[in-house]
Formats: sequence, structure tokens, C-alpha cells
Amino acid sequence: MSASARPRPTACLALADGSIFYGMGFGATGQTVAELCFNTAMTGYQEIMTDPSYAGQIVTFTFPHIGNVGTNPEDDETGDPVAAGMVVKWMPTTPSSWRNVQPISDWLAARGRIAIGGVDTRRLTRAIRQQGAPHAALAHDPDGNFDIEALVAAARDFAGLEGMDLAKDVTCAQTYQWNEMRWAWPDGYAPQTEAKHKVVAVDYGAKRNILRCLASAGCDVTVLPATATYDDIMAHQPDGVFLSNGPGDPAATGAYAVPMIREVLDKTDLPVFGICLGHQMLALALGAKTVKMSHGHHGANHPVKDNDTGKVEITSMNHGFAVDGQSLPDGVHETHISLFDGSNCGIRVDGRPVWSVQHHPEASPGPQDSYYLFERFSQAMADRAA
Repeated sequence: MSASARPRPTACLALADGSIFYGMGFGATGQTVAELCFNTAMTGYQEIMTDPSYAGQIVTFTFPHIGNVGTNPEDDETGDPVAAGMVVKWMPTTPSSWRNVQPISDWLAARGRIAIGGVDTRRLTRAIRQQGAPHAALAHDPDGNFDIEALVAAARDFAGLEGMDLAKDVTCAQTYQWNEMRWAWPDGYAPQTEAKHKVVAVDYGAKRNILRCLASAGCDVTVLPATATYDDIMAHQPDGVFLSNGPGDPAATGAYAVPMIREVLDKTDLPVFGICLGHQMLALALGAKTVKMSHGHHGANHPVKDNDTGKVEITSMNHGFAVDGQSLPDGVHETHISLFDGSNCGIRVDGRPVWSVQHHPEASPGPQDSYYLFERFSQAMADRAA
């Protein structure tokens, strides 16, 4: 095909360093500015786009077949997409799954999310790995008219995720009950009718599948907003407290979350379990520090070693900040580490049922490698009641 016969680009991705990537737009039109990351998962693009932990980020998918199974309401991790945009190698093809309800392009357009296809995602991923997660502006214009200087300037003006408390933007507006369990053939999501333990889940951006795993482990789950106080939590007389995943800088969210967690730890003997941002919140409450990672961990192929058992689990991860394992205080030991870079992936308070992990056991790429963590939480509440 000659250069003159090539279709005119209808989308543009501009990085803060001046790099420009042209492609074909789909989904919504307009412009968005965010941090650019990449995700190596081969499945689960809808779950990724609706994971509240991706607030403030445009996701580059390294796997080229994105959109090929369409979308459906059952796979949403929250009500609407939270990721700011999508970057893919190949334009989505016609959905080929019996579960499809709506093609990915229509799904994104209906939810105001911009996507670009036809991008050299290998080159883009190498740049992110080498230089760190850049700030980027993504624009989609069906006529192909772009102000490149303005897009680069917008990317450079983006404040970045450091210092940003995004949990307040994705948390629930009010308290609610959750009883839906994990999907199972042939009935799908069945309700939990024989719950044994009352759990308060603090919502920093909770994924629905985490709540389903808690329900499947025998928990009667009450979800509270991220700003919940110690008194708010104790008013529900819980048997355990769960700290959810979420986006943004843990130090910023910790300004209001850490005092609450410290009160729970100081005044009660309740089991406490945290995932992702909840892991970081617990670590901060115990006196550790968090750091911004170069390009973070985003994917479903991350090997994590359990230091207590020597077992290696294949896990799903999504985080741009990490707990500094060297900053853990006495009485708190490192239970899990990443075998990719040795970064901290889990902690536990010695002699107490208080622990957390950085990875996502509910995503189950193993597929069941890490589900024992929910069962451990349930068992800890049963032991306390005995």
C-alpha cells in the first residue's frame, strides 16, 4: 500500500518527552491525560479497564488480541471503566465469544473512554520499562486533526500520581451490604446464605471479585467508604476488618486511613487482612514506608514467593507503588516477595492475625494459587470466636 493510500490516523498518543504515536481511534472521542503503564495479561481486558486501581492511568496492553471476546456485564469489576484510556497493537475484531453482549469499541464509547489501535506496543513498552511510566496525552478525533504541541504540553503539565489521593474518587458513596459469591457453573453468581463471620471491608477502590471471594469464604460483608473512622467500623461489631485495593499514592490516602487502622490495631484483637493499596495502608500504619516504582507491576504472570513456606505462586498484580521491605519495623516480617525484582509483596504482624499482600489473590491466574489467603482470614475469625 502506498503512503498516500494509507488511512489518516484518527488517534494520537503524545508522551511528555515529545514522543508521538499515531494510530486509529475507537471508543469515545476527545482527549485524556494520565500516567501511561503497560499490562502483560493475555486475558481480562474488561476487568482491567474496570479495576479502580487503574484510576489516573492509560493502559497499554502488550497482548495484541484485545477486544476479541467483546464485553459483558458479569466481567465488570466496578460500575464503569476507571482506567483513563486504552492502547493496543491491533484494532479489535468482531467478538467471537458466546458471552459477548457489546463490542469493546461500543462499550468504551458508551462509557467515555478513549482507545487507540495500530500502535507499536513493543516499542512503547520498552520505553516505559527503560524510562519509567511517562505522563501521556491520548486524543481521538475522527477527522484526524491534532495539535501536537498542545498534547505534549498537556502531558508535561500532568501532575503525576505521587501525592494524589485517588481512593476518594473511586470509593463508594455510602455503606452497603455484599453477599454475592464467586461465579460457579451453572448458576453464575449465587448469594451467600450461610455466612459465619461479619466483615467490614473498607473500600479504597474495591474490586467486585474480592468481595465475592470474601463472601465465598463465609463472610457477611459490609462495605464502608474509604474515609470510615474507627467508630464507623466498630458500630457494625465486625469479626474482622478487610482493607481493599485502590489507586493513587498510598501516603496521600494514608493521611486519613492510617489513623483509623492504628486504632483498630491498638484497641482490638480483630483479624485484619489487606490487598494491594490495603496492604500499603497496613504497612504505613505499622510504621513502614512506601515508594514510587519505576514502571510498576501490571500483569497476570508475576511469580511471588511465600517466604514462610517456600512456595511460589503465579499472581496477578497492579500497582505503581510498593512497600519498602527494608523499612518494616520489628515485630513485622516480610511474608512474600516478587521473584521479578525482589520487591515486597506481603507482611504479617508476629503473633497476631494481621497480614496483607501486594498481589491480587482474587484474580486467580494460577488459577487458585493464592485463594488460601481468604480461607486464612476466615479461619482467623473462627479461631478468635472459639
